Amino acid sequence: MTNRLASATSPYLRQHADNPVEWHPWGEEAFQIAQERDVPILLSVGYSSCHWCHVMAHESFENSAVAEIMNQLFVNIKVDREERPDIDAIYMQAVQALTGRGGWPMTVFLTSAGLPFFGGTYFPPEDRPGTPSFSRLLHAVNDAWQNRRDELFTTAQELTSAIGRVGVAANDAFVGPTFSMLDDALPRVLASFDAELGGFGSAPKFPQAMTLDFCLRSHQRTGSRAALAAATISLDAMAAGGMYDQVGGGFHRYSVDSHWLVPHFEKMLYDQALLVRVYLHAFQLTGQERYRRVVTETINAVLRDFCLADGGFASAEDADSEGIEGKFYVWSLSEIEECCGEDAPEVIRYFGVTDQGNFTDPHTNYSGSILYAVNRTEDRPDAVTRAIPKLLAQRSKRVRPGLDNKVVLAWNAMFLQSLTEAAAVLSQPDWMNVAQSNIEFLKANLRRADGRWLRTWSDRPGTILAFAEDYAALLEAFITLAEYDSPHWLNDARAVANQLIELFSDPDNSGFFTIGVDGETLIVRPKEVQDNASPAENSMAASGLIRLARLTGENSYLAIAQDWINATSELAAEHPSAFAYLLGAVERIIAPPIEIVVTGDPNEPTTSELINEINSRFLPNAVRLFAFGDRAAQGLPLLVDRSLDNGIPMTYVCENFACRLPTNDLDELAKQLDDLTRSGDK
Repeated sequence: MTNRLASATSPYLRQHADNPVEWHPWGEEAFQIAQERDVPILLSVGYSSCHWCHVMAHESFENSAVAEIMNQLFVNIKVDREERPDIDAIYMQAVQALTGRGGWPMTVFLTSAGLPFFGGTYFPPEDRPGTPSFSRLLHAVNDAWQNRRDELFTTAQELTSAIGRVGVAANDAFVGPTFSMLDDALPRVLASFDAELGGFGSAPKFPQAMTLDFCLRSHQRTGSRAALAAATISLDAMAAGGMYDQVGGGFHRYSVDSHWLVPHFEKMLYDQALLVRVYLHAFQLTGQERYRRVVTETINAVLRDFCLADGGFASAEDADSEGIEGKFYVWSLSEIEECCGEDAPEVIRYFGVTDQGNFTDPHTNYSGSILYAVNRTEDRPDAVTRAIPKLLAQRSKRVRPGLDNKVVLAWNAMFLQSLTEAAAVLSQPDWMNVAQSNIEFLKANLRRADGRWLRTWSDRPGTILAFAEDYAALLEAFITLAEYDSPHWLNDARAVANQLIELFSDPDNSGFFTIGVDGETLIVRPKEVQDNASPAENSMAASGLIRLARLTGENSYLAIAQDWINATSELAAEHPSAFAYLLGAVERIIAPPIEIVVTGDPNEPTTSELINEINSRFLPNAVRLFAFGDRAAQGLPLLVDRSLDNGIPMTYVCENFACRLPTNDLDELAKQLDDLTRSGDK
């Protein structure tokens, strides 16, 4: 017998439709029932590929005895955090304030008005040291509700007041960001760098793609060898470890150990987007083919495993298959020997395969070897290269981890941005075709007739309005398409930017709220300030608005970004790992503007050579337009007085509003671009 989640658009919610728990989707009906019954609300937040969400579901939500307690004492609401990041953000703040930590699954107890008074993350089925069993917790909360309700209401009001204080305090004496702030941020990043194993801090280790990209930017700007080493050592270590799928390409969520060996096996679309970008930039900066290979393998993995028939990209793949974490990815020695034939000894050596294995699922004791490059500096041997397709074919016969086929607008836009840039840099027209198909899918399926964008699509359009994160990521995607595909995408970029400003601006302060003025009214209106696993909405918005202003000459966009950067850049420089994406926007706004235009027939070899020379460079603060045919009518300042119809390819390179002589000579163009990237060596 199913509960109220059976008709949900979220695959995660539908996973719980057969639970004996009487789950409700988030909505007014659930709160009204809680008020009528005079019971609290139990809010459970998770997502489809979350391993511990599955564990708690099996242990508690599928247990009829536990479900009976939940149904008797509470009104139970299940939320997909990927579908409703606004709800997740509000109540995660509450849990972090109560417990000092957060994570998923998240369990929060609310009044019928939605105010939180207690919460936590995973609760086990039996008592453990320092953690009560879930059943014991349920009875304890009920006891407090019945006998100490005034205390709970006081806690709820104080907690709601605390999490309602969003944004950052303005510093009236602040005159604006400077390069010295970026210089000061770098040693703070490097202070936690693991010079031996790569990455930052200790286990568990997250990839921190945005921080690594900041290191690449710092090296490009200053010549800092320490910044480059932090990036390359980390990128090499991650790509060599078990966190990288050595057979199929793409990255798992994070490493549970400091060596990048044992991953948390789920794969997230936004991780692929961010990591493709930083490895691509590392390739541009260093020319190392191993970074190109990671970019290619990761994109191919997404196109193979995440790309839906209609052109959208699925949001995530589970850590588990057949109820066992990592089973899809680990190998036995005998499997390798049988699959790889005469190449097996070299594959076994290179990937560190043993009889004992290096991984055991703690819940089932299933064990095997996670493949990893034992020597991370060794080039992949030919025998291993030959064996990879055989291993991939053999693995394809296994039961795949579950795929959350929910299309999330922001995450699709993030991957679209990376795919578009990679297609241009690596001269992969097929990838650009996929990017074009993806944006057309998003426009057709996640945009209403009135132009308002929606958050998700899962076999059918969702009803949840897109958030500031979605708009900001989409803005950056459209700008990237305009730069690398066609300037006509700037029309869409302007429309998205204008809606972002209209719907999400904070009229009393700088920045953007998470929820639009036309969105649901929650207990507070959140505003995302810090970058987390993915860039904050305000960080992406600042970057996108600066880029749009540079391309269009419309400085009203620049002023909005400047206000947010003025409010946050000091904080960002003090805590750079929490604001790494924002620091990219800071650099964009203080660096001398760089503008590059190419005109000519794209089918002419000279035009392609000029474009490829530009795209091969890591130019993080540049904007570019490749204009073919008469585009001056669009009123773009970058194309004014630049001949577009004489048939002769030409490049125009300008820095800080001063232009070099136009040229179609490849060597001269290379010299001009070299001048843009001059830096010291320290």
